[in-house]
Amino acid sequence: MNPLVELHHFGQSFWYDNIRRKLLQDGTLQRLIAEDGLRGMTSNPSIFEKAIGGSDDYDAQMKELIAAGADDTAVYEALAIADIQAACDLFAELYVASERGDGYVSLEVSPYLARNTEGTVAEARRLFTAVNRPNLMIKVPATPQGIPAIRQLIGEGINVNVTLMFSMAHYEAVAQAYIDGLRDLTAAGGDPRRVASVASFFVSRVDTAVDAELEKLDESDAPGLLGQTAVANSKIVYQRFRQLFHGPIFADLAAAGAPVQRLLWASTSTKNPAYSPTLYVDELIGPQTVSTMPPNTVEAFRQGGTVANTLESDVPVAQAVLDCLAELHIDLDQITEHLQDEGVEAFASSFTQLMETIAAKRQSL
Repeated sequence: MNPLVELHHFGQSFWYDNIRRKLLQDGTLQRLIAEDGLRGMTSNPSIFEKAIGGSDDYDAQMKELIAAGADDTAVYEALAIADIQAACDLFAELYVASERGDGYVSLEVSPYLARNTEGTVAEARRLFTAVNRPNLMIKVPATPQGIPAIRQLIGEGINVNVTLMFSMAHYEAVAQAYIDGLRDLTAAGGDPRRVASVASFFVSRVDTAVDAELEKLDESDAPGLLGQTAVANSKIVYQRFRQLFHGPIFADLAAAGAPVQRLLWASTSTKNPAYSPTLYVDELIGPQTVSTMPPNTVEAFRQGGTVANTLESDVPVAQAVLDCLAELHIDLDQITEHLQDEGVEAFASSFTQLMETIAAKRQSL
């Protein structure tokens, strides 16, 4: 059987970390859904920059928008919203069949707003209204300013994909914001069954950063630790997910039909060529999770992925890896805070590049 399809038998949903107008129109997305068991889609400014700048798929709509006097930001939003709406419509049948469990498509608020709570809330509301699809998720970063925005949006019944999480501290703040938001929603008379959220926990970047620190040590001081931290970090966070959402803290909300906030494994493409291209999918398969994969990882896993309930195996080993890092005076909390800051800057840079690409397209058209 296709390993991508098999993932769902182990309680994991496979989402596609990619969007482009052509794949929405030429049947590619429909085939991924029908043949590979695809159950959702994510996007970000970098993906849109490559799609818009690297193709002529958007030229006709851009000409119309430019002729109507749209500025570069308005052009981007119109192009992105059209793609997101089309993707949401292609997933609509799955969204209904899964009883709102899957079939979501994610659209990110401007990365320039990562440190602006009120701005994030206002833009998320506006985009959710503009797309006007129940299976839209708005991506919000797990920055200190993003956390209260997440609670506010969940409390208003807006689906949220929380992004840029790297540590246990990030995860616990995000999970609490979701739970508090659901309580706000129910207190206001809302239906907690009709809102959904995923917590996107970044994987490969953790290994890249920690491996760089390990390589500064004598090999005898860090035997076998290279390439181990990201999976270990994720497994321990998953244990915390199980405690939070399958224990007394969430019991009343679960009884009211509220869905758990699933962990989503993001940044699943391996950055180190010495590691298996399917490492971060193979090792993080388990119930009530999502694995979002870019095209190269999808192809690699389709061809050679290994499917098993790996997320709940070797948990003591995972904890031992984190303990070893502490003994070696490698501060994982400090590293992951830096990774979040870098992620905010990188997403903002990608958005700037996207605007520059649209400006260049405007001139060429």
